[in-house]
Amino acid sequence: MANPILPLWECIPDGEPRQFGNRVYLYGSHDRYGSGEFCDYKLKCWSAPVDDLNHWVCHGHIFQTRPDNDHESSVPHTDHELYAPDVVEKDGKYYLYTYIAGSKGCVSVSDRPEGPFKFLSTYEYAPEDAGDYGIYNDPGVLVDVFEDAAGGKSCRVFVYYGFEGSNMNELDPETMYKVLPGSLKKRVIDDRREVHPEQRFYEASSPRKIGNTYYLIYSPRKGSRLAYATSDSPVGPFTYRGYIIDNGIDYPAGNNHGSLCRVGDQWYVFYHRMTNNTMFSRRACVEKVNILPDGTIPPVEMTSLGFEESLDPYMPVKAETACVLTGGCFVTEKDLFRRVITQVKDGCVIGYKYFDFGEDDSTKTMEFAVKTGGMGCRGKLHIMIDGTGADSDISKLATGGNGGAAPAAAADSTGGTGTADVPETVPYDSVGNKLPGTEIGVVETGLGDGIYRTRVKNVTGRHALYFVADLDVKRETWPGSFFIDRVICELEEFVFMK
Repeated sequence: MANPILPLWECIPDGEPRQFGNRVYLYGSHDRYGSGEFCDYKLKCWSAPVDDLNHWVCHGHIFQTRPDNDHESSVPHTDHELYAPDVVEKDGKYYLYTYIAGSKGCVSVSDRPEGPFKFLSTYEYAPEDAGDYGIYNDPGVLVDVFEDAAGGKSCRVFVYYGFEGSNMNELDPETMYKVLPGSLKKRVIDDRREVHPEQRFYEASSPRKIGNTYYLIYSPRKGSRLAYATSDSPVGPFTYRGYIIDNGIDYPAGNNHGSLCRVGDQWYVFYHRMTNNTMFSRRACVEKVNILPDGTIPPVEMTSLGFEESLDPYMPVKAETACVLTGGCFVTEKDLFRRVITQVKDGCVIGYKYFDFGEDDSTKTMEFAVKTGGMGCRGKLHIMIDGTGADSDISKLATGGNGGAAPAAAADSTGGTGTADVPETVPYDSVGNKLPGTEIGVVETGLGDGIYRTRVKNVTGRHALYFVADLDVKRETWPGSFFIDRVICELEEFVFMK
């Protein structure tokens, strides 16, 4: 399954991947199709066998705050939206930790990792022992199993959480929801305003223990990134080590939220991408990552691959699997069956990484076909491999809203956070590709909807593929002035043929 890894009608952001038994489970928020708001009143779960990560199945609703035709509400105390959850296993039981907007966080339990989960309790704590007003924003939970002094197995349970302030509590492992007195720790990750936005904690805490090192994956104030910090202890201090992925590089950015999961010998980072040129309708994506012997995780690029080793250029490719979108074009939803790349204007770059064209050295050319939606304008798509020659310059400023990029908070004298007098904006920058690239052909598109064809140079091996839009109008002429900023077409799908 290419990115996005779930069916294209499904919107699962804030992914928290967990392997239980011989399956990988993906828990997350649930965005509403075509919505202009974050999240929904239900949580869903998808899973795939560890030996076949291209076949995900839906386990339906696992928890919800409002009843519908098929489900009762799962909670007694609120009907607000559900945000990023986490699930952990202890002693054969599975515990769901939910963040409910503006409400007290809660813990639920199930005998199965796919749920459904039954409400157990809200967190129990003394007021001085809970940060984040007891909401437990974006909880990430670590069940730390270790060998005790007697040679047996013991465990401690920690919950990491917070919005614009990084908090941690230790939980009673017998109940999984009672906060141990005196366990509150603030600034698990540095959240002071003077810390650089690429490092400063913002939200999306997700802990992992890898070997003897504790990792905390989180969304920094530069919210298009997933950053990580490490420690020798689950209570910290955690030290910033870098970022894993940035979905604002040559893409319409937005916030990011996700985590790591090891399947066999391979580590993956799960994250999400936006749709409709908004910060909403976010869809789950995945990339392979490597963890080096010194514990560092080299940043990975966004690709179209998902769990695939490579894409097949000889099978129809849906345009929306693009991992590069510059110049103002973006993926939009026409309906449940049609998602296109729209606002394709002169100079836009649309890219896919990576295709395997095979080893056919007997052929000099091949045929290329593209399906586009017409916009009453003729144009061209330059078909290029291994670079674009484009100098992208896209900058999206942070916008307000919980779950996205809101104005930053200033540190107060007590070590907490308060609202800053002057809102801070942090750009989501595109660095541009700037590689020379090789043009293998050009296809001309017409005024209306249609399938347009051309012959291109034969290609062998593995390559990134790019389309560079060309209005093909002499702009310096008087008639050409009428075509400035004109939309050339909408890209739907394409294929190579021999």
